[in-house]
Amino acid sequence: MLRVDIRELRGGPVATTGTIQASDPLLQGLEVALAEPLRVSGTLEATGRGDYYWRGRLDGAVNTVCRRCLREFVMPVDASVDALFTADQDLQDDPSVYPLPEQASQVDVTGAVREELALGVSAYPLCREDCAGLCPRCGADLNQGPCGCTAS
Repeated sequence: MLRVDIRELRGGPVATTGTIQASDPLLQGLEVALAEPLRVSGTLEATGRGDYYWRGRLDGAVNTVCRRCLREFVMPVDASVDALFTADQDLQDDPSVYPLPEQASQVDVTGAVREELALGVSAYPLCREDCAGLCPRCGADLNQGPCGCTAS
């Protein structure tokens, strides 16, 4: 449940949980390929008149390619999310603020999930920190050992 009816928040914070599948339209246009369903959890609470704060967590894995050796690998995703949802126009320039319509009846945290997933996946992934990469001359994977071409 990643959409919360605002009336539910009258009783206090509301737990949010959900699973995003690789085929979910939420991921369209992102350069992110889920290796497994993305688990989303968090708590949404009212913080003032028309303001709602969501503290969440994303947990899963993505398929990606190492920037040094060009091998495909699975990279874990573990990100925390702090987002404010508000109709206050003065706050909406802040990148961690998500706009709500004046008379919103629900808070949908999927926009924050999409953005944080995109930010949480490295643009320059490494299969491991000590990845040796490829030989600039012959293109051999130096993680397998020396390539054998003569140094010049």
